[in-house]
Amino acid sequence: MLSDRFGRSIDYLRVSVTDRCDLRCTYCMPKDFKGYEDPPDWLSFDEIERVVAAFARLGTTRVRLTGGEPLTRRNLPQLATRLSSLEGVRDLSLSTNGTRLARHAEALAASGITRVNVSLDTLDRDCMAGITGRDCLPAVLDGLQAAKAAGLVPIKINMVAMRGVNDAEIDTMAAFCIEQHFVLRLIEVMPMGETGRNTAYLNLGPVQQRLAEKFQLVPQALELGGGPARYWSTADGSASIGYITPLSQHFCATCNRVRLAVDGTLYLCLGQEQQYPLAPLLRGGASDAELEQAIRHAIELKPQQHDFGREPTKIVRFMSQTGG
Repeated sequence: MLSDRFGRSIDYLRVSVTDRCDLRCTYCMPKDFKGYEDPPDWLSFDEIERVVAAFARLGTTRVRLTGGEPLTRRNLPQLATRLSSLEGVRDLSLSTNGTRLARHAEALAASGITRVNVSLDTLDRDCMAGITGRDCLPAVLDGLQAAKAAGLVPIKINMVAMRGVNDAEIDTMAAFCIEQHFVLRLIEVMPMGETGRNTAYLNLGPVQQRLAEKFQLVPQALELGGGPARYWSTADGSASIGYITPLSQHFCATCNRVRLAVDGTLYLCLGQEQQYPLAPLLRGGASDAELEQAIRHAIELKPQQHDFGREPTKIVRFMSQTGG
């Protein structure tokens, strides 16, 4: 197994296939942002497959395709088909904003992607347009139904909780997800880049207590995927709500993931600067053994924890540049 110097097993790789997105969510990317990677610097599908295969040989079993918005990358289902067939990859999933999901859901399911996470911060159309910069709520809701019909379940709804923006809608979103059999994941905003720091933070501790009482939720021991969410479920187990709390209750001691950016940079932590460039190896004739050794060396650089609490202005890159 691939493990870091703190004894944590690294079994989860998040792969950004693009840093571009068709939305401009206020906490993620500035409206006028133009600092994208040039397409020639993107990893090709062959290069992505080679990196994922190397991680799989080292014991990483979970892979998630992210962005930016991954469905803006042309022929993404073809890449998913290649990755899902790799020996050792047991769980291939996708994070998306949902705007293009309706047209791609069936192809994604056929490619070997088994489940999707969809960003949805509100059920109010005007509020959605204000957060994302686009009137896209109907398209996202259509995408959710298409994903359900295609069997991409469980469907997880990622809601970034923002004080004064959508915090009054959390209970409504919880009721919607319970009714639709979606898994709601409430996420504390992280101070990544200027956009993240300018978003009003909401501590999810009190929210967890309120929803537990309102919907009669109990702590859930069963893991739902390889991520950091702590889940509560209804008494009959038919619905779950997860909490991702990088600030109020960080999960660094059990962190099992690293992120591969679209340019081949391996980021070892969202809240630290440690990184390792894999593109020079991929394009410089490195052998598979040399690539695996580089990955092992990179994992040794993974820090013990982030510094969001002590140094909230430390990370200047935006989430879309790191990979979701």
